[in-house]
Amino acid sequence: MEEIDPWWCPVWPITWQRAYATARQWWLEADGRVAWAQLPVDTVFEGEQLGRWVQAQRAGWPNLEADQRDLLSAIGIEEDQELVAAKASAEAKPKVSRTDRFQLHLAALTAFAEREGHARVPRTHKEGGVSLGSWVNNQKARRDKLSPEQLSQLAALGVAW
Repeated sequence: MEEIDPWWCPVWPITWQRAYATARQWWLEADGRVAWAQLPVDTVFEGEQLGRWVQAQRAGWPNLEADQRDLLSAIGIEEDQELVAAKASAEAKPKVSRTDRFQLHLAALTAFAEREGHARVPRTHKEGGVSLGSWVNNQKARRDKLSPEQLSQLAALGVAW
């Protein structure tokens, strides 16, 4: 089997292999003259989100298997240091805990309630950079998962259950 297709059973996901085959087909149809760095991110080919996939490969280069990098290099797809750095920076941001998120939204709800005189937040309302209306509705829908302290904090602001 390996003589016919050395990549018939790769260690990476088959979805990657399928997207690679689509990129290779694009490259072959262009006679090898593809400016991958300029490929628009919204490019779709053969039903595959090719532009998005190519950008993800260029950004995630260090995390690819050596054989994957070889396959990509063979069709002219190369690492993009700026994309790699941006991805690393985004992944390095500290994760916000549920408690911290709750407190952030609670502060926004407090500001809303003080200004408006009630805690009936319209579903689409945004406050302080957060989707406050959606959050309040979600808290109501999931109130059985809230701690007694969280429930009392919301009740103190006038959230009606």
